[in-house]
Amino acid sequence: MTASPRSRPVTVDELCAMPDDGLLRELVDGDVWVTPVPGEEHGLIAAEILIRLGSHVLAHDAGNVYARTGFRLSSAPDTLMAPDAAFVSRERIERAAIGRGYRAGAPDLAVEVVSPGDSFVEVEAKVTRWLAAGCRMVVVVNPARRAATVYRSRDDIALLTEGDVLDGGDVVPGWTLPLRELFV
Repeated sequence: MTASPRSRPVTVDELCAMPDDGLLRELVDGDVWVTPVPGEEHGLIAAEILIRLGSHVLAHDAGNVYARTGFRLSSAPDTLMAPDAAFVSRERIERAAIGRGYRAGAPDLAVEVVSPGDSFVEVEAKVTRWLAAGCRMVVVVNPARRAATVYRSRDDIALLTEGDVLDGGDVVPGWTLPLRELFV
């Protein structure tokens, strides 16, 4: 992930007008963050999470699951971030209708899969942004370490290893995922 600082903040509208060159872009306080398209391992892990989470959410009519969808976390300057997977509860969806643009506010759950080029500082900055915007749970999956870190706040952090089971707790009640099933 690399920042592309400008003399003035970029808006969401300006970000949308940028040419499609195959790179993924997010906005953080008006700065464009560019990320290379993820590799195969990243994609397989993100897809497995989406399949498992989506199946559970659908079976329980619990809300919506999103893949690489933009969430507008703040305006002026704009912050628009897209986790690898996200969940928004039925209750929150009913309060704010689904639109054609970006979803306003943070999801209840954001999942980030670490890519080889991601630095610890960059990942921590994303977690901090998600939590500050109201995300109730952030899961960072680290394939290189065959582990995941679950953040419920800056002080409520759990490190899970390959032998542990990820649990949706009160954010996605009843959803569990044995981490060993994520790693190829």
